[in-house]
Amino acid sequence: MNPVAVHRVTFECVSRFSLIHRESGDGFSGRRIVNSRGRTRRTRRLHAVTASLITSADSFEVGRLIGSYGFMNVTSYSGLQSGPEFEDKSEDIGRLKAQDIGEGGVKIRLYEGRISQGPFRGTPIVFKVYPGQRAGGIEADMMAANELNAHSFLQSSKNLPDNLLILVGGFETQFGEQWLAFRDGGKNSAADYARTASEKTSRARAQGVWNPYEKEQTMKRRRNFVVKILQGAMKGLAFMHDKDRLHQSLGPSSIVLNTPAEREAIYLIPRLRDLAFSVDIRPSCLEEGATSGALSEQLWRRATASGAFTVFEKRAFGIADDIYEAGLLFAYLAFVPFCEAGVMDSLSLQRLLENTFRLDIEAVREYCLADERLEEAVKFLDLGDRAGWELLQAMLYADHRKRPTAEAVLSHRFLNGVVN
Repeated sequence: MNPVAVHRVTFECVSRFSLIHRESGDGFSGRRIVNSRGRTRRTRRLHAVTASLITSADSFEVGRLIGSYGFMNVTSYSGLQSGPEFEDKSEDIGRLKAQDIGEGGVKIRLYEGRISQGPFRGTPIVFKVYPGQRAGGIEADMMAANELNAHSFLQSSKNLPDNLLILVGGFETQFGEQWLAFRDGGKNSAADYARTASEKTSRARAQGVWNPYEKEQTMKRRRNFVVKILQGAMKGLAFMHDKDRLHQSLGPSSIVLNTPAEREAIYLIPRLRDLAFSVDIRPSCLEEGATSGALSEQLWRRATASGAFTVFEKRAFGIADDIYEAGLLFAYLAFVPFCEAGVMDSLSLQRLLENTFRLDIEAVREYCLADERLEEAVKFLDLGDRAGWELLQAMLYADHRKRPTAEAVLSHRFLNGVVN
């Protein structure tokens, strides 16, 4: 289903919740979710959330395998240094290609399922299965615990938006696999949608002359659908940031869609998932040394390299880092669905932006104008007197201090009426 989820290696290591009580049983063994360590502040509501999670394997039925995906470790642009001592350093050029991409060791499986007991009996769910330590190492357990922690914390909040996937429970098998159960928000990701849209474009052009009216209507629906995906993703991200949580894994594979049909855009609800790399950036958490943990080490190392030293500077850097990822997501959705299959993918697009043009979006536009295969992507971003390019540049500023907040992105004119 989702072959690759792209993100950087930045984990939150201080997990306030863990799956630590194993029940005996044949086949599955449901571990209870308990408070293993943490503060006494604001725990009542968190206890209520974790107490409401379904933690018995007997309460679930597992269906067919939907698919599997792995993670690629991609560190985002950290800013090429300037000054006499940094001039003409060839090792900076292509640094992403040489150093920052690597395949992660944790492979995730997805299964259909449903709740089989209790008041929510029959509710469809999707299982996200983390391998045990033998297959995935300690990293897999840390990711599962962190994802549980992040959802428990966010779901304890009032006014939870529709744009976050909801965790309903979880358990561990006798083989050490962590099974997290989520309410079924759809089987297709934004990456699936973009790939399908690209393939449809290829088929239409392969048939010869594409009827101009049909093409325009198709592209109009596609533009509207992409904007709705971006709006939903940014609403979810804005909520997370308001609650002092980073996503740190935002990409096309981390957005699930309840419908992939462009004609059904009015019903579309994009939802954020994959919170295994979420980071708690509450000042109290940062002050207590969470920034020194192995799971968030890369994030805070880049923060320090960018001149963020105080708690509030690091918090601001983390938020801006999420916005950068959202900018790469925006670029992906602005190009891939509007091009023929194989013309552009996430990594080639990221290299184009970061390495070839060093985040000079105006130069990227000039390059794209010369390639007729990118014509529809350029038209999309040109709407509203180049409003799309303007927003893309803001989100991808090399200086993290210049990037907008998620709320500011949501209020930008490109996401508010320019596309219709």
